[in-house]
Amino acid sequence: MTKPATITLRTAFAQPAALTMFFFGFTSGLPFLLVGGTLSTWLKESGISLESIGLISYATLTYSFKFLWAPAVDRVRLPLLGNLGQRRSWLLLAQLMLLASLLGMALLTPTAFAPFIALVFCAAFAGATQDVVVDAYRIEIAPLETQGALAATYTLGYRLALLASGALALILADQIAWTQVYLLMAVLLLGVMLVTLLAREPQHPKRRAESFAQAVEDGVIGPFRNFFQRYAGGLGIALLLFISLFKISDQMLGVMAMPFYLDSGFTKTEIGAVSKIFGVWIGIAGAFLGGVCVVKIGIERSLLAGILIGSVSNLLYLLLSLFPGDLVIFTLVIGGENLAGGFLGSAAVAWLSALVSQRYTATQYALFSSLVTLPGKLIGGMSGFMVTGMGYTGFFVFSTLAAIPALALFFWLRPRIRTVASENCDTDTDESPPDQR
Repeated sequence: MTKPATITLRTAFAQPAALTMFFFGFTSGLPFLLVGGTLSTWLKESGISLESIGLISYATLTYSFKFLWAPAVDRVRLPLLGNLGQRRSWLLLAQLMLLASLLGMALLTPTAFAPFIALVFCAAFAGATQDVVVDAYRIEIAPLETQGALAATYTLGYRLALLASGALALILADQIAWTQVYLLMAVLLLGVMLVTLLAREPQHPKRRAESFAQAVEDGVIGPFRNFFQRYAGGLGIALLLFISLFKISDQMLGVMAMPFYLDSGFTKTEIGAVSKIFGVWIGIAGAFLGGVCVVKIGIERSLLAGILIGSVSNLLYLLLSLFPGDLVIFTLVIGGENLAGGFLGSAAVAWLSALVSQRYTATQYALFSSLVTLPGKLIGGMSGFMVTGMGYTGFFVFSTLAAIPALALFFWLRPRIRTVASENCDTDTDESPPDQR
């Protein structure tokens, strides 16, 4: 096997794929708040009940179950669009579906409740499908050593999209009708669709099933069988458990963060300016720092550093509890927490990408990323009871200590995963070229 060329920061961030991933990050981030927080504001102002708003939020669960249709993204060749290639054709289809959903939501408005909600779920499904395609595209378009850089530019685009669909959309909604806001978001999507048409299609192994049964065997069962062949028995279970736990400290704070800010005496304007604008830019800086560390010190060390920094950053909230209402302290806390979260995000993307088989890129990465987010959504429902029982201070300490099981699993898995990976390099029979594995 030819020794790969040394990857430098310049080559990692200057590759064309890095710019492509910036735009693809934007298209992935755009729908998330448009079917989430921003949408809930529109629904509330339209007189929709809180109970209904809560139920509608289940549309975002599509992001946690996207692995269910990821095999189709990996295997099914689309009619008409198929000439664009497996990845770009599916991405363009998802973007067309998202565009139609946003336009439909803008034209119908929540007054046509049933069809409007159907369009919300269609938009969420399209957004989740975009994530499946973009993750597979990123893994296949560039070597593993540059995945941290691609994750950083992807995060930049993603977070700018959150600014557009979050802070900008809310500000515009004070000046113009919600219909016009969603029409503007659809216009932003059109620009990214042009990038999809111009982007380079990654090398993707082409396999045609001889029968429907073989297609199900290879596309649905194959990814999971492949994973447990590479990480057999208890090793595979431990690895999946680690994937579901290594971001748990960060995720535990998600639901309770806003109530804590309000209980600390901050206004909604202060919270929006610091957490939704300043925090986003610091998160972007953290993502680029994580990408640099992946190139400089490697994926495993970067992931370990990210887990440690991410969990310890929760203790910054203890400082805020000692100085409630102090805007300077609030800014420092938000800065530290978002810097740590951005760093861990880039390291995690690069590490998860290293686990994926090139034969089942979309399906396996969708499964891994779903496992990362699902525990946070489940624990979020119980976090209010935890705060009631132990107070904010106890909750912050507990959320930090929650990283201990993940750290223990990390050190147990590290030598074993490396051994399995080296064995696979010798025995892998995938059709993809060696420099793509």
